[in-house]
Amino acid sequence: MKRILLLGTGGTIACKRTEDGLKPVITSGEILSYVPGSRDFCQIESIQAFNIDSTNIQPHHWLTITRIIREHYEEYDGFVITHGTDTMAYTAAALSYLIQHSPKPIVITGAQKPIDMENTDARTNLMDSLRFAACPRAHDVNIVFDGKVIAGTRGKKERTKSYNAFSSINFPCIAIIQEEHILFYLDDKERMPGSPAFYSELNPNVGLLKLIPSMDASLLDYMAERYDAVIVESFGVGGLPSYENGDYHRAVARWTSLGKTVIMTTQVTNEGSNMSVYEVGRNIKKEFGLLEAYDMTLEAAVTKIMWILGQTRRPEEIRALFYQTINRDILWKA
Repeated sequence: MKRILLLGTGGTIACKRTEDGLKPVITSGEILSYVPGSRDFCQIESIQAFNIDSTNIQPHHWLTITRIIREHYEEYDGFVITHGTDTMAYTAAALSYLIQHSPKPIVITGAQKPIDMENTDARTNLMDSLRFAACPRAHDVNIVFDGKVIAGTRGKKERTKSYNAFSSINFPCIAIIQEEHILFYLDDKERMPGSPAFYSELNPNVGLLKLIPSMDASLLDYMAERYDAVIVESFGVGGLPSYENGDYHRAVARWTSLGKTVIMTTQVTNEGSNMSVYEVGRNIKKEFGLLEAYDMTLEAAVTKIMWILGQTRRPEEIRALFYQTINRDILWKA
C-alpha cells in the first residue's frame, strides 16, 4: 500500500465560519477524518506546514513546502498539499520549478467550500488527490481539482465560486478522475529521470505591469528602481504602445541598460502571445531582445523568473532557462 504525506497549508478547504468570515483553522490531521475511505488504498501521515488564507501566500511559503517535501521525499510514495484556491496556481507553478522532474507525484488541491460543510467539493477533491498521489503512473507537480489533473504550470483559476474553478491553459489535462478510475491522457512516466532536482532559492523582486489604454510609461521607470524583472501584460498577441504622453521605448531601454529583465506576455488567457505579428511588437522585441512568454500562463512566467533569478543574473543564462521547457510550461517558441 502506497505511503502518502499530506501537507496542510490552510485555505478554504480548512476553514470554519467565524464572526469575521471564513478562517482556516482545521488541521491537516482533522481534514483526513472527512475521507476515511482513503485508508482503503493508501497509508497517510500529515504535517501542518502552516494554516493561512492563500491570499497571504508568499515565496517563502513555497520554499517551506519544498523543504518539507525534500526532507521526507524518501519516506513516501507521493505528496498531497491542501491549499487555498486563490493562489493555488502560483504555488503549483512555483513548486514545478523548485522540485523538477519528480518521479513521485506532488499534488496540490483545495476546495471552493470548507470540508466540514454538508454541500462541498472538498471531500471529492481530497479523495481524488490522494488516489492520484497513490497511482504508480503519476509523477511531477499537478493540480487535482473537480476531477481534472492539470500540470502544475498550466493551471489557472477561472471561476470564483463554481466547483469547476480551474482550467488547463494552452495544454490538455494530464488525466481525469471519475470515482475510483483514473484515465490518463498523457502517460509518460517512463521519460522521467530517476531522482528529482530540488532548489532552495527564489528572487521575489519581480513586478507585473498590466497595460490599459493611455497608461503612462513612467510606471516602468518607477518599477525599475524596485524590481529585478518586470512582466508586461500587453494587449492581444503582444506589443508596446506609442503614446504622446509616455515613451515605452525609452522606459524599456532603461530597463535593459540596467541589466534587468523584461518579459512580454498577453492579457488574453488562451492561445498565447506572438510579438512578431505587428509592428508595435516586432520592432521593440528585435531591438531589445525582450523575453516573450508565448503560451505560458502568467503564474508560470512569474514564478519561473523568480526561480531563474534565484540561480543566475547573467542575461544569456536567464534567456536559456526561460525557454527551457519544465513540467510542460512552454511549448511554442518563435
